[in-house]
Amino acid sequence: MSTFLDLTFTGLVVGAIYALFALGYTLVYGVLRLINFAHSEVFMWGSFGAVWMMTLLGARQGMSVPVAIGFLLLALVAAMAVSGGVALVVERIAYRRLREKNAPPLVALISAIGASFMLSELMGLRDRIAGWLNLDGVLAPYVRLARENTTFVNPLPNVTVFSAGGFEIRSNQLIVLVAAILMMIALDQFVSRSRLGRGVRAVSQDPEAAALMGVNQKRVVQLTFVIGGLMAGAAALLYCIHIGVTRYNVGFVLGIKAFTAAVLGGIGNIRGALVGGLVLGLAENYATLFGLASSWKDVVSFLLLVVVLLFRPTGILGESLGKARA
Repeated sequence: MSTFLDLTFTGLVVGAIYALFALGYTLVYGVLRLINFAHSEVFMWGSFGAVWMMTLLGARQGMSVPVAIGFLLLALVAAMAVSGGVALVVERIAYRRLREKNAPPLVALISAIGASFMLSELMGLRDRIAGWLNLDGVLAPYVRLARENTTFVNPLPNVTVFSAGGFEIRSNQLIVLVAAILMMIALDQFVSRSRLGRGVRAVSQDPEAAALMGVNQKRVVQLTFVIGGLMAGAAALLYCIHIGVTRYNVGFVLGIKAFTAAVLGGIGNIRGALVGGLVLGLAENYATLFGLASSWKDVVSFLLLVVVLLFRPTGILGESLGKARA
């Protein structure tokens, strides 16, 4: 029973990260009907934003709780700012011109894949780029071992919050789960109730009618990318807290799983991203109960996706962003 409870709670924690990450895919698809495959690198850049902020602050393990919380909040701001900025650049460079020219969706997809590789390799070559600019001495703490794992220093003590019969909940796990769910609820309420959120839903449901009603589509698209980037940055910090390391290609597999979570719950549906992420995280962990090695987690994830789509092609919830209601 303790093993089952441990797998359940860990699955919920990982699933919450998937869900928060998946919101970027869901929002962009809901408005533009395209898959932003560069979103995985937006997440990756956010994780490095958090690492760099901790390096700048000189964070170390075992700091006092108030100071550690302050450092983590600053890391959250840095991660969200970096991811939001990168998402905005991706929209400006990789998508806007194609959208203005009414390019076919396949062209936008190729552009997204190209932007993804470019962002990944820029991070993987950051030590060489710093050397070319003669900044390798100044930026040494931020660019060394560019293609290796980079450690995230979590100054907050990871203590046991609850323990019973061999099952325990650690403080880092609780922080990740609660923070992810709160941010997803906040985003859902923003889209459902705010004026800007209604604009996003209007463009998603009927772009032409929204334009006639005075909704600025260009601004809505920018807002969609920025919000998706902000959520990816928050997910990146939570991932760093949970896993403790990041690297230049960390977004590849995680991005595919987040996209799987979005499709599983219903692509274009914010609440579907939450459901899909949690289901995916639980399914991965429960696979070990049937004697499967941890290396089979990816197989289980995509097998679950295939099974769900065979019986419900629109996903578990299947409601589009444009039809969402408060």
